[in-house]
Amino acid sequence: MRSKTKNSIFVAIIFHTIINNVFVNVNRFEMSRATTKTDLIIAANEQFDKLWKLIDTMSDEQQNAVFGSEMATAGKEAHWSRDKNVRDVLVHLYEWHQLLLSWINANRNGKAKPFLPEPYNWKTYPAMNVEFWKKHQNTPLIDAKKILKESHKDVMELIETFSNDELFAKKSFAWTGTSTLGAYCVSATSSHYDWAIKKMKIHIKINSR
Repeated sequence: MRSKTKNSIFVAIIFHTIINNVFVNVNRFEMSRATTKTDLIIAANEQFDKLWKLIDTMSDEQQNAVFGSEMATAGKEAHWSRDKNVRDVLVHLYEWHQLLLSWINANRNGKAKPFLPEPYNWKTYPAMNVEFWKKHQNTPLIDAKKILKESHKDVMELIETFSNDELFAKKSFAWTGTSTLGAYCVSATSSHYDWAIKKMKIHIKINSR
């Protein structure tokens, strides 16, 4: 039992470190992370709306265009060369929504489940992201938009069912380890949307030259 607890704590620490590093590397001046339920909901919806407003400024040609070669060298992280177009970014957000939803619903119903599916861990999760990418190579952009909007709605509805303390008080749930449920939700919503927005802006800049 102690071994499982230690592993859970270790995984939570690694998750928090990796996720935070991902977004900090994308944007050094990242928006402050929510620490209350109200701020989480506001930030998630505002960033999601901001993402769609940005996409709506693009022409159909820009939305369907292949990212310029400069995108692949815009940063050191794997995602810069992985994602080839707007669709790829949107389905990535969708798949991480699914991870969050599945993880929360399973554990809430008494079925112990790690955040990442087997055989992945926080050292190998980039390979999981590649599998998500492969999975959606035949997904039309219009469908990617639809499923992402639906999954955002699902995530926000699930967040609403938790109290502020359940989301942000440490040790509210054993399955979140030393982190909080709210921290996971922030990473899968507002912070992830901020990541996507920065990527879209670079695409627009490159495509407009």
